[in-house]
Amino acid sequence: MLITCPYCGARDVSEFTYQGDGNRQRPAPNSQDLDAWNDYVYDRLNPAGDHNEIWQHSGGCRTHIQVVRNTLTHEISAVQPVRPATKPSPVKPAGRRGARP
Repeated sequence: MLITCPYCGARDVSEFTYQGDGNRQRPAPNSQDLDAWNDYVYDRLNPAGDHNEIWQHSGGCRTHIQVVRNTLTHEISAVQPVRPATKPSPVKPAGRRGARP
């Protein structure tokens, strides 16, 4: 199976790591609702057909991508980055110690 990384192009699935269901909503980190946490950690759906998944290009650029994959045919119909790419902030040169402005 080939997955097309938005940054690296089409790559073999062996370069990617499955990260989980792309539809799951994590409870708030400070939530004390044990039922919500139990559902999040242990309950899994096994859908037949198109399914949103999160993958990481662990053997390449290490970006996380959202993939729509048909669980019956393994056909991938959409791929997009989980987060849009951002430009790195410019590095400011370090000042000299003891230098006066």
